[in-house]
Amino acid sequence: MGRYTLIAVALAALLGFGFWWSGEGDVPDVAAGTDRIGPAIVDVVVPETLSANAEIGKAAFEAKCAACHGANAAGQDGVAPPLVHKIYEPSHHGDAAFLLAAKNGVRAHHWRFGNMPPVEGVTDGDVKMIVAYVRELQRANGIN
Repeated sequence: MGRYTLIAVALAALLGFGFWWSGEGDVPDVAAGTDRIGPAIVDVVVPETLSANAEIGKAAFEAKCAACHGANAAGQDGVAPPLVHKIYEPSHHGDAAFLLAAKNGVRAHHWRFGNMPPVEGVTDGDVKMIVAYVRELQRANGIN
């Protein structure tokens, strides 16, 4: 391979990586997708009872998260991923990851739903209760 061909290939790879890293391309943001309703991605077993914190978190989840992540965090096909999924188990996505996602948004990396925008009007306390709810749902579905 000639030197110019090698340089062209390296430059193309670098530009492609930069394009991917910028969040542009064929993975759209989900901010505009909140009015879409897709079928649930996973079946979620809901515990018969929730702790007081999880009950508060459920209300906050329904107000701030369910439009995208679906009822009981089951996800919505074509909209957003389920949070009751082993990808979001505590050892892979700790509680702080949920807070950062809500505050800053998230660049798509596990799923092809697009980038998650920051969540307007959610407080640190809201997220703490939402995480309590999601963790109880996860445990009820064998995700520890």
